[in-house]
Amino acid sequence: MVAPVSVIEGPYLRDILDQPRAVAETHRRLEPTAELERVARALADGRYRRIVLTGMGSSYFALHPLHLRLVEDGRPSFMVETSELLHYQRRLLEEDTLLVLVSQSGRSAEIVRLLAEARGRLHTIGVTNTARSPLGRDATAVVLTHAGEEATVSCKTYVASQVALAWLGSVLTGQDETATREALLSTVEAAGTYLAGWRGHVAELGALLAGVRAVYYAGRGPSLAAALCAGLITKESTYRPAEGMSGAAFRHGPMEILSDEIMLLAFAGEARTRELNAALVRDARAAGGRAHLVSEDAEHAVFRLPTLPPVARPVMELLPVEMVTLALAALDGREAGRFRIAGKVTTTE
Repeated sequence: MVAPVSVIEGPYLRDILDQPRAVAETHRRLEPTAELERVARALADGRYRRIVLTGMGSSYFALHPLHLRLVEDGRPSFMVETSELLHYQRRLLEEDTLLVLVSQSGRSAEIVRLLAEARGRLHTIGVTNTARSPLGRDATAVVLTHAGEEATVSCKTYVASQVALAWLGSVLTGQDETATREALLSTVEAAGTYLAGWRGHVAELGALLAGVRAVYYAGRGPSLAAALCAGLITKESTYRPAEGMSGAAFRHGPMEILSDEIMLLAFAGEARTRELNAALVRDARAAGGRAHLVSEDAEHAVFRLPTLPPVARPVMELLPVEMVTLALAALDGREAGRFRIAGKVTTTE
């Protein structure tokens, strides 16, 4: 019998529980500025040959849904990590490029350097949680999230950025902003309902995770954002080995190391690849691993998401991962999300 897990409550947990407010406030204040409208018109008029989306860490991973929307709208979109863009893909930074930069702090080392290089040459859209940051001050157009101050590991800033980026996708593709706002509004109540049961979710995970030494996360399409961010924040908040990747990539290697000490959490995601993700879970279980699907009809409540419009799903997908981090840390007798070496903002490239 597995002993009940006891969560050491701290700033990370408080930020997790603050997410419904962060989502609601970000949603409430989404309005196109004159600068953003000018950039969107220039994009519609063919002013830009390409759109480059960039960020670091969870801010970079959060861009996957926007990237896919732009591609499906016929836009030449490139996703490039900011450091790689600075050192190895500089030819993308030509004057007919629209540069979209995402940084929760707005002052990560790579973002500050890229802004300096883009100033006066490129049109930029900054998505940030910090209005007075270099990104908030210097971008051509700014989309602010209103998550409030975040203590440690990305959680409420990530979900708030997913709200902002989903709305920005509608602005840049000329889709119905009102419909997108209505779809995103559903995430406020959904997040509140899910997080109201956080103690039960963590207790349920105590048994599911007992004896697990490493966690893998897999997703496809827009859900790849959650899978990649999940691997990052699990390592960061629990000191446990964890990786996020596409469901296809998982079959090309990590399947080989499956055992009862490995858990795979796969995101069901959109209908076009849902069965592929469900099959991955079945095959992982057959190979001896512990595997679960994050879906609307998940077996366990902790992995069960509400039914939401596709544009809103990325806002909710990280919440079960946050419960995993709380449970893993509790099983180790540590406080989740307390930094030991790194800090909230990376100021060294």
